[in-house]
Amino acid sequence: MYLEHYGLSEAPFSITPDPRFVYLSERHRDALAHLLFGIGQGGGGGFVQLTGEVGTGKTTLCRLLLEQLPDNVRVALVLNPRLSPVELLETICQELRIKLPAKRSSLKALVDALNAYLLEAYAQGLRVVLIIDEAQNLSVEALEQVRLLTNLETDTQKLLQILLLGQPELRDILARDDLRQLAQRITARFHLTPLDANETEAYLRHRYAVAGGQRFPFTKLAVKRIQHHSGGVPRLVNIIAERALLGGYAHDEAQIGERWVDQAAREALAPRLSKLPRPTLAGVVGVALAVAAAVFLLWPKAATPPSPAVPATAAPAPVTTEVVPYLPGDALDQRMRLAGDSAQPAWSQLLGLWTVRANEAALADAASCPPVLAPGLFCLRGRASLDKLAALGRPTLLRLQGREGGAWAVLLGADAVRVRLWLGGGRFDTDRLALERTWRGDYAAIWRGPAFLAPPPAPGDSGPAVDWIHDRLRDRAGLETPDAGPAVLDAASLVAVRRVQTAHGLVADGVIGPETLLALSSGDSDGPRLRRVLD
Repeated sequence: MYLEHYGLSEAPFSITPDPRFVYLSERHRDALAHLLFGIGQGGGGGFVQLTGEVGTGKTTLCRLLLEQLPDNVRVALVLNPRLSPVELLETICQELRIKLPAKRSSLKALVDALNAYLLEAYAQGLRVVLIIDEAQNLSVEALEQVRLLTNLETDTQKLLQILLLGQPELRDILARDDLRQLAQRITARFHLTPLDANETEAYLRHRYAVAGGQRFPFTKLAVKRIQHHSGGVPRLVNIIAERALLGGYAHDEAQIGERWVDQAAREALAPRLSKLPRPTLAGVVGVALAVAAAVFLLWPKAATPPSPAVPATAAPAPVTTEVVPYLPGDALDQRMRLAGDSAQPAWSQLLGLWTVRANEAALADAASCPPVLAPGLFCLRGRASLDKLAALGRPTLLRLQGREGGAWAVLLGADAVRVRLWLGGGRFDTDRLALERTWRGDYAAIWRGPAFLAPPPAPGDSGPAVDWIHDRLRDRAGLETPDAGPAVLDAASLVAVRRVQTAHGLVADGVIGPETLLALSSGDSDGPRLRRVLD
């Protein structure tokens, strides 16, 4: 792709949290110091709390912290805290490689096993640290269980140090009266803020240099526009800069001006809804009533018979620039109730985006998501984060679970702040945090590719499937292929596969499975992409 054009050895603005690319602003250095202080306290006890807006670099700092741990530190890292107290304790024990007791559902048995491990570690001069990422997703019961873990102690010191990393909502949660005992045990607090204008330029230059760049391509005005569009949020800086480089490459530009940055922001980011009038309470109630009435009147017409087929005239939704309604996060549950638990409307929408015809795949067949829906039409179920789905760049089906039941939605767009969904017969934007509270990572995706990709090739293979893979690795990972002779899935190919996997947030194991094939196909021009909308 553009790497050779700019003299780069790898992509400089990937959204994966690679510690090699970390740029430590003054605030980030202070935050890292707080985390290291929390571990250095050893038996000092108490919690260390780090909060920050989405995309400001909390997870990246956590990865950097893990690389700097002293040899005498043992860490339990919890990345998915949507767990019951028992599940949380089981996860901690598994992270510390503690043999789980026979009665795994017993809180007492799990705590006893953990306490025995901590006493043994203390006797050996080891420090044990529990790090919980996305801690704002912990339930009140799980938070209380975490607090009780600080009661594991000797006469002179605590046996477990706990670091809580989360979004700003974590501060509000811990301010609750029923959690005051936990809040009183927080000995260090730090809140990450976005980069200022000077830090954004230094951040861009740093990442570009780490990727092997010699001549910084962005003009002064371009850097200012990146700061304007991103608000100094590192993840958004990466997204805009990446798109701007692609635009410059496509037009053979060595220097990136503000024009390409503005175009990149329009293509890559969801609309800045904060610029729009905020809905009043009466307006929200009116919209909710109108939605309820529309669903009541139209739902029978949209009801799907037992074995329907997708209409042959299904076509992808046109790219438009109209303002999409904004749905407050606290109204998402209501929209889910109106949509109901049937998966068929969302599947029909996703199939329509891919222009799947009736003679290709019936809706009932698609809902089961077999690996091959039809020759050249593939389906994939998996678990992912929003960052991973954004990197794949294709609309996906999401299974949501609210307080009063579940629903199915189609993800149409996402940035670091908001997402665009199709749910219950309509499109709307809502806060990313609201989606993450109702979505546990389950997704389904459809993609097109040559029929010969099933089954995927193995190392050492050659043939049409390997040729298809090499074409994409050459463009997206800089793979050099011989001019003569058949393409072979050799060691160099697998190194390039790992680069693509890393860029898309996948496990970089070099194995070409369904997710890797989807990632390789995501750059193809045919098929729908996550919504690109104007500000």
